[in-house]
Amino acid sequence: EDALWRASEEGRYPVLCDQSPCLHRMRQTIHRMKLYEPAEFIYTFLRPHLTFKPTDRPVAVHITCSTREMGLADTPVKLARLCTTGQVLVPEEIGRCAFAGDRGFTHPELNAYALRKLRPQIEAANIQIGYSNSRTCEIGLTTNSGIPYVSIAYLVDECTEAKP
Repeated sequence: EDALWRASEEGRYPVLCDQSPCLHRMRQTIHRMKLYEPAEFIYTFLRPHLTFKPTDRPVAVHITCSTREMGLADTPVKLARLCTTGQVLVPEEIGRCAFAGDRGFTHPELNAYALRKLRPQIEAANIQIGYSNSRTCEIGLTTNSGIPYVSIAYLVDECTEAKP
């Protein structure tokens, strides 16, 4: 916390944490500076400075449990909708991926069971790529969906350019 405090010039600059589960824990213990997860940071600070050139392909968006618990579930979806004119699928009945930090590495059956309804929805919508805001969740989602899941920052990077 002290290192972040110094690096942010005592809270002058926002702190971006690229893992929403880690951020959720950090927000419970660190209160003297503003901490952001990727979609929230991009939507809040970068969006006003970007020109969006949406793709027309459908995409899947996984809302992590920590994103939901922080009250930010709409943010990744709003961000994805700026990036595509195609369908933005938030698969139903996939509230948790059960990767649980790193537990999915040692108990992949939990992750597979939690995501058992994911692949049929992905295939029915003909989706080729998914986005999230937690690398460990993305590992489990990729393993169990049949498509790659990557950071939503990649979608934004692909579909934007800096405003002049």
